[in-house]
Amino acid sequence: MEFATGALGTLLPKLGKLLQDEYNLQNGVKKDIEFVTRELESMRAALRDVGEVPQEQLKEVVKIWARDVRELSYDMEDIVDTFLVRVQGSEPLSKRSVRRFIKKMTSIVSTAKTHHEIVQETKDIKERVKEVAERRDRYKVDAITPAKTSADPRITALYTKAASLVGIDEPREELISRLTKEDGGMMGEQMIISIVGFGGLGKTTLAKAVYDKIKPQFNCTAFVSVSRDPNIIKIFKDMLYDLDKKEYKDIHNAALGQQHLTDLVQEFLKNKRYLIVIDDIWDTKPWEMIRCAVPENDLKCRVLTTTRRIDVAEHVGGCYMMKPLTHNSSKILFYGRIFGSIGNCPQQFSVVSEKVLKKCGGVPLAIVTISSLLANKSRNVNEWCDVCDAIGTGIGNNPGMDDMRKILLLSYYDLTPQLKTCLLYLSLFPEDYEIVKSRLIFRWIAEGFVQQGHGMKSLFEIGQSYFNELLNRSLIQPGDIDEEDYVSPLSCRVHDMVFDLICSVSRDESFATTVYGDSKQITSSESKVRRLSIHSTSCPKMNTSKLRSLTIKNPAIINSMPPLSCYHLLCVLDLQYCDLNDHPSLDFVGKLFHLRYLSLADTRYAGEVPREIGKLQFLQTFILRGTGIKEVPLSIFELGQLMCFVVGDSTRLPTSGLGNLSSLKHLRMNVDSVYIAEELGHLTHLRVLYVVLTKDKEGRWDESMCRVLVGSLGKLLKIQTLGVEISNDVAVDLEGSVDSLSNLYHLLIYGTSRLPTWINPASFLLLSHLHIIVAQVRREDIQVLGMLQVLRVLELHVAGTKQVFERFMISADAFPCVTRCEFSGFSMVPSIFPPGAMPRLRRFVFHIRPEDFGDTEFTDDDLTLSHLPSLQTVWVHLDGEETISEEMAMKVKETLKNEARANPNHRDIRIRIDDEWIQLCM
Repeated sequence: MEFATGALGTLLPKLGKLLQDEYNLQNGVKKDIEFVTRELESMRAALRDVGEVPQEQLKEVVKIWARDVRELSYDMEDIVDTFLVRVQGSEPLSKRSVRRFIKKMTSIVSTAKTHHEIVQETKDIKERVKEVAERRDRYKVDAITPAKTSADPRITALYTKAASLVGIDEPREELISRLTKEDGGMMGEQMIISIVGFGGLGKTTLAKAVYDKIKPQFNCTAFVSVSRDPNIIKIFKDMLYDLDKKEYKDIHNAALGQQHLTDLVQEFLKNKRYLIVIDDIWDTKPWEMIRCAVPENDLKCRVLTTTRRIDVAEHVGGCYMMKPLTHNSSKILFYGRIFGSIGNCPQQFSVVSEKVLKKCGGVPLAIVTISSLLANKSRNVNEWCDVCDAIGTGIGNNPGMDDMRKILLLSYYDLTPQLKTCLLYLSLFPEDYEIVKSRLIFRWIAEGFVQQGHGMKSLFEIGQSYFNELLNRSLIQPGDIDEEDYVSPLSCRVHDMVFDLICSVSRDESFATTVYGDSKQITSSESKVRRLSIHSTSCPKMNTSKLRSLTIKNPAIINSMPPLSCYHLLCVLDLQYCDLNDHPSLDFVGKLFHLRYLSLADTRYAGEVPREIGKLQFLQTFILRGTGIKEVPLSIFELGQLMCFVVGDSTRLPTSGLGNLSSLKHLRMNVDSVYIAEELGHLTHLRVLYVVLTKDKEGRWDESMCRVLVGSLGKLLKIQTLGVEISNDVAVDLEGSVDSLSNLYHLLIYGTSRLPTWINPASFLLLSHLHIIVAQVRREDIQVLGMLQVLRVLELHVAGTKQVFERFMISADAFPCVTRCEFSGFSMVPSIFPPGAMPRLRRFVFHIRPEDFGDTEFTDDDLTLSHLPSLQTVWVHLDGEETISEEMAMKVKETLKNEARANPNHRDIRIRIDDEWIQLCM
């Protein structure tokens, strides 16, 4: 149902484009298209209302109507796309090519034929639209209003016996400590803490456990739920009743307005020490209304809230990230519900039980739900294996999973149509797969899920906001979890329970067909497959004539399918990791005129890119990383809509023409000549650029290339992420004048002889991530880097002669915002961290090489970690050319322990040496 809305969202802008004068449609056709557009907009509005109603509460006729709208929009989009391709042509009109101009003129006859065809097809579509619209009126679809869930499955969390709770002691005591801690003169002020986390993680259970344990310390208490569709009048009445059941026993029968109720709550609380829990906040607006009713006084009042959204938690204040259960607690909960205890589990169930627990990911509700389902199964290990295998392929339709599904659907129904479509798209990737953010966003764009708004944001930036919103709502998880200091993670994963939900909805919505390695298949009830993702060595027969998206990992699939050139409507062809080393040719690509996304990443394809690639005038993303392609044809520079172009280390570009790709936003390429370095300066819309400076085909190095490159960088006013890598066998400087990189926030420089002088605090106002590998670091370099006011992540590696940090190299106010720092290639000497430096540093990583010290001992003064008040993790790598002695290793461990104990934050510090975590005994 949700995807029917999303499908119309991609179609309607195309219909608007078709009405533009440049397509010279007959007036009758324009009127028909205007009629169709109006009707489809009305249907889209109706579908939004239908999408708010749980599937199980919809009548079958409404489901059929929504399915027909979806198929209608698909067919209409196919017609429009085909028309646009034919009219715009596969050959770009070049002012420099008379031959192409003549060819363009001779295509007028075929264009006229195309216009005639669209006249007929538009009439057919109009009749179908009329018929579907009549059924909408007949079924009274517009009259459907979102129904409320009859029973809230979370309610059981409020009545769970404390003795039956597992793994809650530690977070409960941690929260209680934060709520009751002595904090100087601040103790009398009101304190607010917001528990945030994934649906089913146990936020309500934790809040209730804290509430029950500390409420005797307060004059009055209340526990109220906000929910997704808040009724603020009812919330205030519930709060008053909970605060004093005797005085407000009839409050729910009183006809009182919001302002009167706000005044009543304020008046009741103003002279009391209160504890209030506000459970399940979905938005900041209801919180602001509640905030007005809870007065601040000097009586040590406390407010505890729960939410699934990180932005809401940060707005409320005092964010507490809810953690999944540990593996041991998960086992206690799981085995306890099925067998009574861990020890009672029969041996034959241990392996499959571990697999189930892995899929539950420490989410208590998932563990309880799955264990309840398995407890009702016979003691047949094969049935357990079937349940385990089904998780992630739509087990949500199983009646035993109802509560889990309903809780997750609360988050799903709260999404906009665009976000719902983007989330469903994740069902095309394998279970437990780490999905690179840029790959996902560019595929969203190619599918038409990301539409240009009225603002100045690019399509990628809009797609990135969708990605961040799904993260914010805990529906996807950061993939690079070790990089916790990144402002935005570079990849994501989907929790198995969410994956199970989106697979189930994807099947219901006929959104995608996914074939797994065990030949299990998520398939639609329709005969036409629009999106196909194959993760197996074989593929069942299906109708793929309308295929728009194809993902293949196994090269054998290509040979078993119809020729890829027959998929004329294909917009996305993702062959990443599909080994094409023995594949003879990619000539078929030149016939896929609708292609918007083409990835050959990590395919090892060593053939040629066909010259016909220039015909793909809609191509937006072209990825060649991880191939053996030696060079690309000159026609690559005719791709006027190309936004993302990623070239591997062994691939060279033609010397001239790069500047024609004026739509490029993301570029990764080799630079081997002054001409290419100069043309980079014409790509003024670039936001992400990674270049590798290499020698030319003859193995010659052009000394002026770096200077020209730096000059080009100064023209890229919109650049946000920049990486420059120098070939290993060349030692050069990146000197020149750069004063316009004010939007840069991520900078990587690998292989220069020293830090470029154009890196300075005045020009890099937004720089938050800096990764540098240089041959030598100067004293003034450290001072300059220390003055970067918003720098959060610093990785500094010296690849040449060892460097010595001297006492004066880091000033007391240096690196004010750095939270993660990594040094290698340095010898540590006294006072590396003077008091005041790196006040926010949480994670410190450094490398120790025995040869750096010689006869000098590693002492407590070598780091002065005691000066780092925010430190949480110290990670030491023992490496180098010499083997570190056991005596020195022990000395390092003891030194680090002593350093940690001297830190005011010592109770929270973790120390890791290589792969061993060191226990601090306080």
